[in-house]
Amino acid sequence: MMSILSTIRIRRACLVMALLLTIVVVVPAVHAADGNQTKFKRIPTQYIAALGDAGATSGSNAQLWGLWPLDPGPRGVKLSRYHSLKEAGGLAPARWKFDERDWWLEEHGLIMEQPTVPLPSGKYLVTGARKVTTVLTIHPTDGHGDRRWELDHGATLYDVTHLACRSARYTPATGGGSCSPASAKQSAFPVASGGAMPPVEGCMKQDYAVLIVIGVGVEN
Repeated sequence: MMSILSTIRIRRACLVMALLLTIVVVVPAVHAADGNQTKFKRIPTQYIAALGDAGATSGSNAQLWGLWPLDPGPRGVKLSRYHSLKEAGGLAPARWKFDERDWWLEEHGLIMEQPTVPLPSGKYLVTGARKVTTVLTIHPTDGHGDRRWELDHGATLYDVTHLACRSARYTPATGGGSCSPASAKQSAFPVASGGAMPPVEGCMKQDYAVLIVIGVGVEN
């Protein structure tokens, strides 16, 4: 099992990367793919939970995407502390509420708070902390209840995915079934960079890509 100190060091490395991105990236006016110019405001680093084909540059169902305004890792609860979380009525030390029928894990086996769903429509400056930083547009909901998303200048969802951060949502596999973090194998963590999150007995699993947000579009 990973020691608390090791977990803190890895999480700190992730946070340092995010902080460096916030510090060194200049957020200028950006020409979007549609030719319009959007000004961006630098913000404290946020994180998007995204669904879609890794090679896609645009898609639908962005109403299923979510936003973590704060890094959920340091605010998480270790799997080994799940029973303590349960005894506390599901209230985590960081004051978020655990939902036993809809819960999230990150790459080190930390139970995370749920992101805010849906991700608000608008323009986001996103990166995967590798080579690509570009504009993500989340369109307003259309008449069919769908929200489209698109990345500028041919960037793919993979290009702006932070591979080191893994996340997955777990829900009961059957209507009356049990889906508990107690069934998660702690030996399956940490998850390798870019790897799939491990299954948990009794649960359906949905892997989400994690995008780093360093700026948001503002009205001219």
